[in-house]
Amino acid sequence: MSDPPVTFKKTKAKRAQRARDLEADPTSEPAADTGEDSPSVLATKLKNKLKTRTKPQSRLSFGGPEEVRSRSAASERLLSKFRQEGDVEEFKIKKSKLSKRVTHVSSHIPAAPYAPTISTPSSGGPTYSAAYLSELKAATPSARPVLPEDESISYDADVSMSEVDTFVASSSISSIVDLTMEEKETIIPSTSSIEAVKQKREHMRKTGVSEDFISLSITKRESQGPHPMSRLMREEDEIGEAEDEFAEYTSAQERIALGKKSRKLEAKKKREEMNELIVDAEEEDEETIEWEQAQLRRGGHAFEELEPKAQKAIYKAAAVPQPTPIPTLGPAIARLTQSLSNLTSSHAQHTTSMASLGEEQTQLETREKEMRDMIAKAEEKRSWFVAFREWVESVATFLDEKFPLLQELEDEQLSLLQERYDMVNQRRQADDEDDLSLFLGTLPTPPAQQDQTDDLGRVVPQTSPTVARKERISAREARRIYRRAKGVHSQEEEGYSTDATLPPSDAADYALAVEKLLGKANEIVSDVEAKDFLDPRLGLGKWFDDWRSKFGDIYTSAFGGLGMVGAWEFWTRLEILEWNPMETTRTLDTFTWYQSLHDYSRPGREEDDMESEAELGPDGDLVSAMISTAVIPRICKILEKGGLDPYSAKDVRRLIDLCEEIEVSVPKEHLKFELLLKSAFITFQTAVTSSQTTVTKYLQLNQPRFDPEAIPARRRFLSRRYKLMDNILRWRKYAGEMYGLGQLVTTLVADVMLPVAESGWEVGGEDSMRKVLQVRPPELVPVALRARLNIR
Repeated sequence: MSDPPVTFKKTKAKRAQRARDLEADPTSEPAADTGEDSPSVLATKLKNKLKTRTKPQSRLSFGGPEEVRSRSAASERLLSKFRQEGDVEEFKIKKSKLSKRVTHVSSHIPAAPYAPTISTPSSGGPTYSAAYLSELKAATPSARPVLPEDESISYDADVSMSEVDTFVASSSISSIVDLTMEEKETIIPSTSSIEAVKQKREHMRKTGVSEDFISLSITKRESQGPHPMSRLMREEDEIGEAEDEFAEYTSAQERIALGKKSRKLEAKKKREEMNELIVDAEEEDEETIEWEQAQLRRGGHAFEELEPKAQKAIYKAAAVPQPTPIPTLGPAIARLTQSLSNLTSSHAQHTTSMASLGEEQTQLETREKEMRDMIAKAEEKRSWFVAFREWVESVATFLDEKFPLLQELEDEQLSLLQERYDMVNQRRQADDEDDLSLFLGTLPTPPAQQDQTDDLGRVVPQTSPTVARKERISAREARRIYRRAKGVHSQEEEGYSTDATLPPSDAADYALAVEKLLGKANEIVSDVEAKDFLDPRLGLGKWFDDWRSKFGDIYTSAFGGLGMVGAWEFWTRLEILEWNPMETTRTLDTFTWYQSLHDYSRPGREEDDMESEAELGPDGDLVSAMISTAVIPRICKILEKGGLDPYSAKDVRRLIDLCEEIEVSVPKEHLKFELLLKSAFITFQTAVTSSQTTVTKYLQLNQPRFDPEAIPARRRFLSRRYKLMDNILRWRKYAGEMYGLGQLVTTLVADVMLPVAESGWEVGGEDSMRKVLQVRPPELVPVALRARLNIR
């Protein structure tokens, strides 16, 4: 039979899969010797078959038994023919280190029970007789020898069985010698077949027809190989260099990428191939595993673990039970009694448990009802506070818009009071300077200043001090005559009146300014239509009262009353904007805010019973909070900006009445009340300091002259200082020795009144000082005055 054709497929199947395919191919079985091929032909076919086989050989696999048997027979026939013809020299195989190790290991394996001796004739070839072959066949073992379990056998520690198997599998002997040790029949060629092969070879040598024959004569060969003059036939020249068939594996058709794009494609292709190889290497299907296990079993290196055989169960007869005694009546009754008592106690326990469970259920139901009520209250509370918060935010927006307008009007009112006070004070200062210049001399005229111009750029003519003084005296006399004609201060001596009233023109302008101020105050809320923003009782009072009645604990802990006072402050300050406590006799309890907060602070008061005084609520008296927060700071600013005239007895009396009214709600020790007292003290201190400064300048001049008006002038000046002292003493009687009021009186008498009186002691000065001594407390009389009046 002819050899099967050798083909190469450019497929990328797995190595194990290809090996199984070739193993399962029946055409790959070597054909039997027909005696027609020459030994060289057989050797070439065997070489090609081994070279072109694509199935990977495992290092533990030695091929199938039929393949090994056919290879052994062919090899033996070739060797016998070559030895008979004398063409082959006998050679010795050089053993490597690994083969030596295999020999060393095999030397420790016990020999077979019978090993025949092969006699080698002198010619160098073995003798194969029928008796010898039968004997050899009988002595050949059919299976692998079993190693004896003898601990005395020592192995070489440097050589392992895996190395021996690797060497045997990789050597060329595995392709000729069958190591499976299976029992097979050895085929020995006959003499006739050998003669036929020799004749065929001789014929082909002469004719040169066979393609396997290589002629030794020098002939012209048409070879396209790399060495055309060589007569030797190489394998590459026979089957080609396999550049086309194995181009995919040899990179024969690869080209060097020069461009940027081509290099990217080449790198991408290499990455894909690497990923594919990695995936192929990682994949391991069941067929591959089965094929590897089959190869291991064929090589005799896979030993299956024998499962221990289950031991056969030994029959054992069932044990005969012991005889049960017949129960008697006594023990049975005892057991029943015990069971009855157990049931009774269990019933009692169950009854108690049911009762406790019933009570617990009742408690749970009550608790559930309470929880539902709590949830309902919490929801109601949440919804109420959400609405309250929205309303508070709307009030905050309203106050942010309106409060700056109110502050501007308050500042405008204070500026009007300050302007009026400056006008009155300047006129009083001019009267004092005119009187002092009559009996102490005239101050030197200041250097001429630049011309002053009015709004139109016209130069305002300047008058001389003498002419201006005469004009002021004439105007003062006219005002005095006008007051006497109306019956005002008709009995008072000259000078006692401080002349604090404005001229008719200035008074009309001041009244017009105050009227405009009130009109602007009404315009602040003119664009408001909501009633709860116009009247705080409908907005703030309603919401905070609802909060106090529904959630009193939260209201108290959050100081809700003070919060309402802070929000109500806008409406309070807007209502008292037109109120000047020094000009009117209106009291605090006549305001709307006072009455509203008074009623809010007493929630238990009924509308029908207005005479009885109800108890205060948890907030206390909110009227006092409003007075200390908004009213007292406003009064302090009015006093400091000229609302209080220290020379006016009417203003001092009104101030004392106002403080007594405030003291009902705010104690005198309160910080805000002390600020009120301090503001009044600052007003008196400013007046005393101004008088002291004016007198000091004229006393330093001290150029008295004869003037008939000197004596009345001195008397007028001392009368005005006496009125200031009287007002300070009256205020000291109420306020006490607060901030040094007594020292202020002493300074006024010792530094202002006494030096002026001494300048005309015999013409009215002594009488004025004795009058001062009568109204002053003894502790406030200066030492100089006592010495002057000879008082001890």
